[in-house]
Amino acid sequence: MHKIEIDDQVYALLQQHAEPFVDRENDVLRRLLGLDLGPEKAKEDRRPGGDLMGLIEANLLIPGDELIHVQSRKGRTHRAVVTTDGHLRLPDGSTYAKPSPALKACVGHDINGWGQWTHVRSNEPLQVLREELLHRSESVRRRSRP
Repeated sequence: MHKIEIDDQVYALLQQHAEPFVDRENDVLRRLLGLDLGPEKAKEDRRPGGDLMGLIEANLLIPGDELIHVQSRKGRTHRAVVTTDGHLRLPDGSTYAKPSPALKACVGHDINGWGQWTHVRSNEPLQVLREELLHRSESVRRRSRP
């Protein structure tokens, strides 16, 4: 891989076209130039869907949505982004199929990711969104009974 230098104006343009915490500069350039997204993105497309996939399919989450976990006493805020395949991507580029291991990677100990990650757009914990999905599924099942 080659390294290039770009000026601040070009970098700002790349940031405008990037999906936060998901795209790297090279991904944005490939997309703008009409090139395929390369082996990393192709690998992501082949992996099985993560635990957030049902929430995406129900339109409770949208790929690119941000999740946060605030550790008030330590003055830390951890962030993740929902990927198109229902995984969580951390700022370091690592991805997790399940919320709890993703949050454990951030805080360093076992923790309930469903209860502790907050969906920024709705300001609801993932657990609340998961309960909404369950409620919707039960309503559909009740209506479909003869």
